[in-house]
Amino acid sequence: MRIGIVGTGTMARALGEQWARVGHEVLVGGRDADRAGALADRIGARAGTAREAAEHGRDAVLLAVPYAAAVGVVSGLAGALRGRALIDCTNPVAPGFVLETRGGPSAAERIAAAAPGASVVKAFNLCHESVWRRTPPVFDGRPLAVPLCGDDASALETVRGLVRDLGCAPVDGGGLDRAGLLEATAAFLIGLWVGEGADAQAIAPPLAYAGGRPS
Repeated sequence: MRIGIVGTGTMARALGEQWARVGHEVLVGGRDADRAGALADRIGARAGTAREAAEHGRDAVLLAVPYAAAVGVVSGLAGALRGRALIDCTNPVAPGFVLETRGGPSAAERIAAAAPGASVVKAFNLCHESVWRRTPPVFDGRPLAVPLCGDDASALETVRGLVRDLGCAPVDGGGLDRAGLLEATAAFLIGLWVGEGADAQAIAPPLAYAGGRPS
């Protein structure tokens, strides 16, 4: 696949490196040409501007910038993003582990509104970048599950393939109107992990017990 990555931070590095490793054509783009070039060299990709990354990402574009900048960046690239599967991994989490978007549209819906020709898929927002650098992210023999929210069937299928390329298991989380629930889940889990030092995985029972104790 041809994948464009808009952003040069830790998520761009973690996911871009994994996709480049399995043979995808990755182009990293950002405002700082030196940072984009250094990251591209490190992960085995090409470098360019953010617009070049959007244009390159014929199959998918990863938006890997801080949420505070996301809508502005996407708005400026709206033409280049038309027809693209746009993967939103941002987390609108403010100090105190609360949602910056509370009371309004989700981050993913705001991003979709800023690039109406793109097909936005919310994904990869529940884990620290260090998890995505694991090859593969398997814990106690169980691959990491990655929820996806989106409305376009083709874009969702593309992102499912990229999830599997990481050694993870895609999970259907519903339409983009449910992305706010996924973002709220991230805020809640980050608060448990960072604020309380809690093992968030321990708060949910195994699937066999989720609907009542098996007979």
